[in-house]
Amino acid sequence: MIDRTCVIGAGSSGLAAIKNLREYGFDVDCFEAADDLGGNWNFGKPTSRVYRSTHMISSKPFTQYPDFPMPDAYPDYPHHRQLLEYFRAYARHFGLYEHIRFRTRVLRVEPYDGAWDVTVAGPDGEETRRYAAVVIANGHNWHPKYPEYPGEFTGEILHSAQYKGPEVLAGKRVVVVGAGNTGCDIAVESAQVAAETYHSTRRGYWYVQKYNFGRPGDQVMDLMLALRLPLRLRRALYKATARLTVGDVTRFGLPKPDHEPFETHPIINTLLPYYVGQGDIVPKPDIARFAGEKVVFADGSQVTADLVLYATGYLARFEFLDEKHLNWTDGRPRLYQHVFTPHHDNLFVAGLIQPDSGQFTLVHWQTVAIAEFLTARRERPELAGRFLAYARQHVTDVFSGGTRYKDSTRHYYEVAHQDYLRGLERTINRLRGAR
Repeated sequence: MIDRTCVIGAGSSGLAAIKNLREYGFDVDCFEAADDLGGNWNFGKPTSRVYRSTHMISSKPFTQYPDFPMPDAYPDYPHHRQLLEYFRAYARHFGLYEHIRFRTRVLRVEPYDGAWDVTVAGPDGEETRRYAAVVIANGHNWHPKYPEYPGEFTGEILHSAQYKGPEVLAGKRVVVVGAGNTGCDIAVESAQVAAETYHSTRRGYWYVQKYNFGRPGDQVMDLMLALRLPLRLRRALYKATARLTVGDVTRFGLPKPDHEPFETHPIINTLLPYYVGQGDIVPKPDIARFAGEKVVFADGSQVTADLVLYATGYLARFEFLDEKHLNWTDGRPRLYQHVFTPHHDNLFVAGLIQPDSGQFTLVHWQTVAIAEFLTARRERPELAGRFLAYARQHVTDVFSGGTRYKDSTRHYYEVAHQDYLRGLERTINRLRGAR
């Protein structure tokens, strides 16, 4: 009888999956393409998309695994080097290394008679192994999303996936495209070393300070949620705080937000308004077209640029698996709680979320829910069947805390962390049943 589970990826999600599946008594093999764990947080590895200065944008208590706190000596917003050491300590503490095969890339995942054939390529060549279940945990921030504009740009074009440090910007006339956290970070770095920096965005955004009232901003926002303040009041308090800390962004030349707070992923950046206010970053609207070395914007203005850097995000891709198995619809997997596919009772995704707070806590409970489901599938199949039937009916449920997110690929996997955690808690309790 096949009883082993395959975990794909040894980043933050894969490590949690190995650890929790092992604690529930499942044998696990994990395949990792790089020669070390950490995934996106292992700077310089092919699997990584962080740059030299990357820090967490969620504070330590909301980022760490709930059963493995980060060291007290870590700052509120740890650097990627500290995150990697944290993952290594987590893996050592829970004995995960022995279950990971490094330098081993997954080529294909195919169903076979109720199980899954996983074909991998590693140091010893290509082989296929059969597994009772598969957990996909290889992340969704690795396939760059490129916008398309008319015309041709004769300068250099980079995506933030290729960006590792500000030396590529030094002395150049730079246009940074994209107002996410990465785009804002790179625009700030460009302002310090480039000859000219222009920041092109499609809309205005709400900018959040890393600290409010002497505390990390996400802790202040979480307190509002803990007090069960209604959404309207939380928005009013958010706007009041923004006026007191950041001020009126239109005075700096930034566009006015075209949406309410919480309708887009939060932009955690204290320095962008500072450098815009100094004139070191010039805000620009969306690009209309290219004309040689000229970049022409939607308002008719144009600049001469040496480098256009797209910080336009990523698209989720699972190239080793036919899209139909993950209920792919309208350009994305449609999964209950971004975890459970309605088509299989032994295929799961961990980490396919974009939370308004830290990720690792949520992924921990995602993988506990997966372990609970597999336990119910083995010991109480009727309970697992009822849950999967429920999941099929609720595959489009959102966990937004009552708000409506802007319709864009950036928000396909957006969740409000407290609402999402409550949903996972209900799932875990339902799967535990009377056990």
